[in-house]
Parts: sequence; C-alpha cells; structure tokens
Amino acid sequence: MRRTGLLWVALVAIAIYGCSTESRKPPASEQPAAAVGTGGAGANLSNDDFVRDVTLKNMGEVELSRMALDKATNLEIKAFAQRMIDDHGAAGNHLKSVLSGQPVEWPVQLDDKHRKMVDGLATEQGASFDRDYLKAMVEGHQDLAAKLESRLDVQSLADWKTAAAGRTDTKAMPEPTIAMRDVLVRPNKSDDEVTMKINQWAADTYPVAQKHLDTARTLESATDKGPTN
Repeated sequence: MRRTGLLWVALVAIAIYGCSTESRKPPASEQPAAAVGTGGAGANLSNDDFVRDVTLKNMGEVELSRMALDKATNLEIKAFAQRMIDDHGAAGNHLKSVLSGQPVEWPVQLDDKHRKMVDGLATEQGASFDRDYLKAMVEGHQDLAAKLESRLDVQSLADWKTAAAGRTDTKAMPEPTIAMRDVLVRPNKSDDEVTMKINQWAADTYPVAQKHLDTARTLESATDKGPTN
C-alpha cells in the first residue's frame, strides 16, 4: 500500500513539471516563423541574396540610364536608356509588390560595385561615354540574366531560347511581349508560396532582360563601327 502511494506521488510530480514546462513556452504567435529565401523553406528572406542582388542590379541600370539620357550622343542610345528606366523601374516595383508584407531589407542605395561604375561613367563624355555605358549594359544584363536563370525551370528555359532564336528574320531577338507570348518561361516549382512568387517574378522578368541584353549588344557593335545617326 505504501509503495502504491509513493508511485502516485511521483506521477503527480511529473504531471506538474510537464504543465510548468509547457506554460513557459511562448504562444505560437510569438514564436519565430520560418522565413523563405533562395533555398526555399528555412532560408532567411530578410537576408536573401537573390532579392538583394536583383534589386541592386535594377537600381544600377536605372541610375546609369538616367545619366545616359543627358550624356549619350546617339539618339538610339538615349531611347534605349529610357526603356531601361521604364522597364527596370517597373520590374523593381513589381518585385516589391509581390513581396509586400514580407521581412525584406530592401537596399536604399547602390553597393560599392555599382556606385564605382556610376561614378566612373560620370567623368566621361561623348563617344567614350556611349561605349562604356553600352559595355556596362551588356555586362550588367548578362549578370542579371544568369541570376534570373537560377530561379527558372531548365527545360522551359531551353525551349524559350530555341524559340527566340528561330523566330526572327534578322539577328535581333524578337520582342518577347509580342512575338513570344505563346512560349513562356516557367518558374522553378516550390511548395513555399513566397519562394514561388519570387520564382514567378524571375520568369516574368527574364524575357525582357534578354531583350535588353540583345539590344545592348547590337548598339554596342554599331557604336564600335562608328556613328549610326
């Protein structure tokens, strides 16, 4: 009988300790939620390299192109610069829209790499500026396209590139929003809603970025050969 009593006391003590431990846990609303970033669930969106990098690239393209509106000597380059301002501004706003409410630390100024590029071009004039601006556009869009591809479905990307190459009578890439609407780049699939939104943004942005790259290369080649006005 005494042994039974001791066992009962021990069970009561364990139950009380368990309740005390549970009561010390913060409510679910106060526990940290798993953020989502480049790697999917569990990554930290507030420090997401992809979001930060593409945002800085967009900001750099816009700032360089605003300068080109004033300093470029070629009307085609000025028109291209205006398109960069419009398209990259829209892409940046779209990304902020799809990530509204998420813990993203948006860059508020250019990083050292892009600031150095802007400051360097600010000292140039005439044909020298035209050449270096277009070189920056080519290199910048190559980097941007590669970054976007990391978020895309590989097979759909290959299909899109094949279609783009076959749908032109000239060397220029067709306008993606007009000639390529039936061949879509698909995003990488993800079970996480936020990651999927980022991937879809990349899929929407990629064809336009490739058209920018193609146009920049064409203008760069023409500038190297001499004035096109």
